[in-house]
Amino acid sequence: MSKIEQIQEFLKKQPGDAFLTHALALEYIKAEDLDRARNLFEDLLGRQPDYVGSYYHLAGLLAKMEEKQRAVEWYEKGIAAAKKAGDQHALRELQNALEELVY
Repeated sequence: MSKIEQIQEFLKKQPGDAFLTHALALEYIKAEDLDRARNLFEDLLGRQPDYVGSYYHLAGLLAKMEEKQRAVEWYEKGIAAAKKAGDQHALRELQNALEELVY
C-alpha cells in the first residue's frame, strides 16, 4: 500500500483531519499530482484557516504552477494567519518565501 493509500485510509476514519489532509497534499506533490494537492490545501485552509503550515506549501505549489499572483495572495494570507497565531517561525518562512518570489 502506498503512502497516499495509507493516508486515505486514515482519513476515512478521521475525515477532515487537518494533519492528515496536509500530509496527503504533500504526498500528491511528491507524486506530481499538483492539481489534487492544490485542491486539498485550498479545502483545508477554507475549513481551518489557522492551519498555518499549509499556506507556505500551497503558495509554493502555486508558484511552481506559474500562478505567481495567486501564490502572492496565499503567502499574504499565511503571513496574516501566522501573525494572528503568534507563530514567529512560520511568519519568517512565509515572509522570506514571498520576498524571494516577488523580488
